[in-house]
Amino acid sequence: MTFDLSAAASFMSTHGRILDQRRFDLLTGDGGHEAVLAALDGYRNPDGGYGWGLEPDFRAVESQPTAGMHAFEVFAEVAPLTTPRAFELCNWLELHTLDDGGLPFALPVRDGSGCAPWFASADPTVSAIQMTAQVAANAQLVARHDPAVAGHPWLARATRNCFDVIAAMDTAPHAYELSFALRFLDAAADREPKARDLLARLGRFVPDDGCIPVEGGIDGETLRPLDLAPRPDAPSRALIREAAVAADLERLARQQEPDGGWTVDFASFSPAAALEWRGYATVQAVETLRSNPA
Repeated sequence: MTFDLSAAASFMSTHGRILDQRRFDLLTGDGGHEAVLAALDGYRNPDGGYGWGLEPDFRAVESQPTAGMHAFEVFAEVAPLTTPRAFELCNWLELHTLDDGGLPFALPVRDGSGCAPWFASADPTVSAIQMTAQVAANAQLVARHDPAVAGHPWLARATRNCFDVIAAMDTAPHAYELSFALRFLDAAADREPKARDLLARLGRFVPDDGCIPVEGGIDGETLRPLDLAPRPDAPSRALIREAAVAADLERLARQQEPDGGWTVDFASFSPAAALEWRGYATVQAVETLRSNPA
């Protein structure tokens, strides 16, 4: 399992958006926490939420739940540093949480020309477990070191919603719903004992090779072991054969492109989004490969 970190750094310097360059520098020890937060602020709106294409396939200026997910991802990466921006994001999410405690897949936008249709056509009145789980998962990671997020009523409501929806799953959910439900339970397991019980319940939908085809995705699109459980300390890692994880780490290392970066295997809505996803995927690949034992 080898990859070229120097080539990855060159790719990021050449093609990565500023936020992902800063995240890469922090990951590799060449940058600081404050620089990452300063880059993230460029996507922040006065209402406390995030937009402006922080989610590459959703380039609307308005604050959106999926952009909040990416913001929490950054707040988790700068641990143990805390920022009031995380608490303010919780406040924004509380305002846009539906009566059942869930988040809609997307909120309305004035101009949908830069937005993937799955966002632009989303019903803002219906909760989506995929969105609620992925936002709450990253918020739970932030809550491990930020008491303001840990004690925020929005996170308690979102957590209850995720628990209720996951407990009611009697048939296999869509691949991405399952993936983010697992990520949520992994993130919540340290603070919420119920998470491990529900993880065992979801386990029956996870094949032991960790490969789940994506219904409605591009040809051959499949979620793999490292998509479901990228970190070796994730409780969900126990659901997947060790040999399958080892093989997926080798696959991920081999997928480094000649230009030093990685790419994604799902459809991107625009050329700009495709390039921005590559920078994001490169940070993610390097973090995953470095955090897993060889």
